[in-house]
Amino acid sequence: MYMNRFLKIFSLILILSGCAPTVPDSTDWFDGYDASNVGTPTTMQYGTPDDGYGTTTVDNETQHRIAVLLPTNGKNATIGKIIRTSVETAVLQQNRPNLSVSFFDTSDNPSDAIEHALATSPEIIIGPVFADNARLLRDTKPSSIPALSFTSDAAAVGNGLMTMALMPTNSVETIINQISADGKKSVIIIAPDTNSGKLMATTAKNALDDKEINLNGVFYYQENNPESIKDTSKQASMNNARVAANTRAREILSDILTNEALNILEKSDLTMQLEQISRTDTLGNIPYDAILFLGNADDTTKLASFLRYYGVSTRDASYYGSALWDGTNISSDITMSGAKYATLPAINENFATLYSQISGMPPSRLATIGYDATNMAIGMIYSDKSDAAYLLDPSGYIGTDGLFRLKPTGDNERALRIVRINGDGTTQTLKNAPSSFITPIYTISKHSNKPVDAMELQTPGINPNKYIQIPERFSEKYKSKTYGTNITQPVTVQHSDTITVLPEDDRDPVTVSEFTPVKLETVNRSYIDEIEIEE
Repeated sequence: MYMNRFLKIFSLILILSGCAPTVPDSTDWFDGYDASNVGTPTTMQYGTPDDGYGTTTVDNETQHRIAVLLPTNGKNATIGKIIRTSVETAVLQQNRPNLSVSFFDTSDNPSDAIEHALATSPEIIIGPVFADNARLLRDTKPSSIPALSFTSDAAAVGNGLMTMALMPTNSVETIINQISADGKKSVIIIAPDTNSGKLMATTAKNALDDKEINLNGVFYYQENNPESIKDTSKQASMNNARVAANTRAREILSDILTNEALNILEKSDLTMQLEQISRTDTLGNIPYDAILFLGNADDTTKLASFLRYYGVSTRDASYYGSALWDGTNISSDITMSGAKYATLPAINENFATLYSQISGMPPSRLATIGYDATNMAIGMIYSDKSDAAYLLDPSGYIGTDGLFRLKPTGDNERALRIVRINGDGTTQTLKNAPSSFITPIYTISKHSNKPVDAMELQTPGINPNKYIQIPERFSEKYKSKTYGTNITQPVTVQHSDTITVLPEDDRDPVTVSEFTPVKLETVNRSYIDEIEIEE
């Protein structure tokens, strides 16, 4: 009954009548834009015609039109349905009697859908969802007709086509600010080998440079490819060098115990060292204290599992991530306990309740941005401001996902919070999102946008002699080389300064019946997190 009543009202709203207002062919969206003219953001209210969007006019005669481009059939129909529900909800709440909203399906033939949408002479377009369709609309429509799309691809916007979606680079800069606040000194980046992954990695490098944090390696992997994820984890963990160092350390200790004349204290100490080192496959510290994961939650949890298998966990390096983890079950993965990531604020409770009543399910971020886009579109139509002045207000707006503002380039800025994963399915907010743009949120310097290439670990290498203590008289005889794929600085072998005073005859062989040389072999592990390991 509740939904039927909504649909009856909505059917009245969608009646096309009268003549659409004429619009000029072109608009310079940069004209008059002043990003420094920042004040208090406008808070979007819900359900009233005059809802705080700025100066509004009451116009009950002119027919106003909005065109909505969404996939409503095929494999992406669910996405279209979620956004359409939000659009309808916002229109019903606004209850403008002279507002017409028309939907156009981009599933099969987006060109036709765009052509038909433009034929209705809309004052503003909501959508489309995907980057290819956004590019098509951008290159087809007059620049004077604004569009609020849902793509996160910055290369697909412009010419009056803006996006309401969270830009990936926003969450990258936000989380690197947190890495800096945590006092981390050296970071590696693990990102998917995609255009988006490389863009995020490039942003991360620029932000790290601005914070004077050392970038110690960049690794790209193939999305949803367990073998690629495994190989990348092995490289990032410096596994080959650490295994070789462990093997060499055990060889040194075992050779001394087997072949040299030792006193009881020496033999006991070396035996204990050998037993301790033999409990693991690896030896030596990794040359970084933080890992920035720039992939989705599913790939990240697999990477974390393989890293743990290869001897790197959150005890060795802190884990950080992006807003791609938002809305996933990553918080239930114990491997990710303690990891931090940047994400949008919690969804506005009023909207969450309303959307759940209408749709029967809680809103996703697709629902929230669809709702805010519709409120923005209606606010622009009924504002006394120009389209550009309204949409590009540098003070921004506070919507269902918190503070945001659109930019003349077509991308946007959204205020994000920092949360920490508890490992039990919950997260904890460590830092709330900013509430205004008066203090700039994103201040990254403009660097070259050339994609960052993969980079091997920058490491001083691992010398086993640093991690074992042998009698000084054997130091020259039992030396070891330094292991590492890309040694960038020399390593000085350090030995213990402890001096043990021994009886005069202690250089005679000492027989200890319980000592048996340790067989040098690796730990045999077959499975981890349902992914088979093939050594």
